[in-house]
Amino acid sequence: MLTAPQSSPSRSHQHWTCSAVPFMAKPHHLTGENGFHFSQPLVFPSPSPAGEDSSAFDSASGTPLSNGTPSSAESCGLPLCEAKGIKYISAEQEELACGWGGFTPGCLQLFNTSKGVLFFLCVASFLQGMTVNGFINTVITSIERRFDLRSYQSGLIASSYDIAACLCLTFVSYFGGNGHKPRWLGWGVLVMGLGSLLFALPHFTTGRYEVRSSAEVGVCAANQSLPCAAAASSLSSYRFVFMLGQFLHGMGATPLYTLGVTYLDENVKTNYSPVYIAVFYTAAILGPAAGYLVGGMFLNIYTEIGRETDISPENTLWVGAWWIGFLGAGVASLLISIPILGYPQRLPGSQRYIVMRVSEAHQLKDGSHKKASDPDFGKTVKDLPRSVLLLLKNPTFIFLCLAGATEATLIAGMSTFGPKFLESQFSLSASEAATLFGYLVVPAGGGGTFLGGFLVNKFKLRCSGIIKLCLLCTVSSLLAIFIFFIHCPNMPMAGVTQMYNGSTLPGSQLNLTAVCNAECGCLQETYSPVCGSNDVMYYSPCHAGCRKVSENLRNGKKVYHECSCIEKTLLLGPGEAEAGKCTSPCAKRTLLLFFMFVVILFTFLSSIPALTATLRCVSDRQKSFALGIQWIVVRTLGGIPGPIAFGSMIDKSCLLWQDQCGEQGSCYVYQNSAMSRYTLVTGLVYKVLGTAFFTIACVLYKPPPTESAPGSSDTSENGNGDLQETKPSLPAEEDI
Repeated sequence: MLTAPQSSPSRSHQHWTCSAVPFMAKPHHLTGENGFHFSQPLVFPSPSPAGEDSSAFDSASGTPLSNGTPSSAESCGLPLCEAKGIKYISAEQEELACGWGGFTPGCLQLFNTSKGVLFFLCVASFLQGMTVNGFINTVITSIERRFDLRSYQSGLIASSYDIAACLCLTFVSYFGGNGHKPRWLGWGVLVMGLGSLLFALPHFTTGRYEVRSSAEVGVCAANQSLPCAAAASSLSSYRFVFMLGQFLHGMGATPLYTLGVTYLDENVKTNYSPVYIAVFYTAAILGPAAGYLVGGMFLNIYTEIGRETDISPENTLWVGAWWIGFLGAGVASLLISIPILGYPQRLPGSQRYIVMRVSEAHQLKDGSHKKASDPDFGKTVKDLPRSVLLLLKNPTFIFLCLAGATEATLIAGMSTFGPKFLESQFSLSASEAATLFGYLVVPAGGGGTFLGGFLVNKFKLRCSGIIKLCLLCTVSSLLAIFIFFIHCPNMPMAGVTQMYNGSTLPGSQLNLTAVCNAECGCLQETYSPVCGSNDVMYYSPCHAGCRKVSENLRNGKKVYHECSCIEKTLLLGPGEAEAGKCTSPCAKRTLLLFFMFVVILFTFLSSIPALTATLRCVSDRQKSFALGIQWIVVRTLGGIPGPIAFGSMIDKSCLLWQDQCGEQGSCYVYQNSAMSRYTLVTGLVYKVLGTAFFTIACVLYKPPPTESAPGSSDTSENGNGDLQETKPSLPAEEDI
């Protein structure tokens, strides 16, 4: 028995044993892209793998790749294959069939391909995005109302996801990256499903929801609500159940965006990897959009299904069926985890992609990056500090992480406050603003994510070229963000932006009381804006001095009559007002929406190229761990503080704060000019930082020398081929 030489450090190590055997009769033709079928062990003089990659091999002559290892042996993904009379047997003897234990029916092997894995991972990422970023953001107000939660308590519920992810990322990415990735993924999706079921549990363990008061309030002399007299409730203790459910969501989703990405990258050609990852992330972006739509639909159903109530969804006391979405998503996650658990550690035929891959890892001056090429590196916990040190010594990786954190800050800020920005600028309702923002995010975010992966594949970009593409996208969005110099003017609001008599409010001080509503006894806790027939908004029907109410048969909105603070006009009749905000006649609406679309498009356009560059600039054995470390940096520096940074800046533009029994609550009305100005400043700061980080990453990146990239005749960053075979002379006999 002779042992074949190990490949170069830039390649994945494969151990083979070989023995000389005589040739047998007629070779059988092998078929199939991802697998080969034998009725009995035969020996072939020069097998030619069928499928799309057969052109990359010279099976007739058994020409070796330039690292000195016979190409016909390395290109074969089988445990048993032969070339030139030499029989190669994989030392690992991996089981590549799809199934659970010994149950591997032939029908399942149809899904044992990279496209099959991509489908199930897309479903899992779609469910994760729909649940965590869709349902929870949609129903959080209903949960607060149903379980008597304060805003900071619901904030802790939302943060539990990121806390769990940060705690688990190092462990999962390090040990899962060197283990059986589909099993880690499958168990993660299962845990995520359990978290969704646990999140819906409080609905079934509490009593029926009782509406405390259904009396109509809001008109003059009828405002009898006592918002500060609410008794303390024990229901708020259910926040710990919600936090635990979110914690399980975070634990379960951790493998999905680290091990899932590397599993796809390892089992497809290098050129196709960005496209597969882009499709995977596009599904994750479409998930929240579906969560908003489906979650909003469920909120129109009363939480106690089958029970009649005399209140409508427009009532502030209404609680919708918030729990249905979590119940369905939990069951779907449990079901989708079953096929994921059945996938093998690597897909059939993936070995030839590993052999063809050219390392583009950043080269350290001291050569310590070669340590990660050791097949035994990373299998024990004692290698963890050295693995972290290797990543910290990689400046390209570090600055890509920092650039990702700045982009994540913008994405988190836009997703959290984008609807609020549109609501304020265009004087829309919350539902109208959320719908309009969804129309922006789905094509811009989803399309940009997919387009980024497509461009990397289309132009066959190497690592340096990918970073330059990220830089170009960041500069483009930086230029487009200057659109926030313009804004839409505030709609006039009595007592907030102007006096009740139409004059300017001195010093922008709040003054909701006037002679026309002094006898109404209006409470500031009851905020229900109305639009008067004079195109002026009022804090509530009571503050407009309205005494009667009816319903508009055309649009179903309430119309208030006999409003003493509104002059008589011919538009709606004498002193009338309609529920809701006045429509903004802003002429800059189309221009503002277009450039917001451009900002979102180019921000998401750089996401997949940046992820691909991260995978390329580290060694193969550190990919999963590198993504885990990157996610920790992105979450701690970007995802978690992003909404806080944007929120604190936007709060400075508030004109009217909610009064919760003497305590300041949320903001009702913003000054549009100040909001645009603060958004511009915040966006510019992070975009400039992102541009600087991508520039430094590109300058400091040091690719492997040409001679260390075997099999490639084009090592430039914009090469036209992922691997172009060379024809070196046959190796010496002792090299076999």
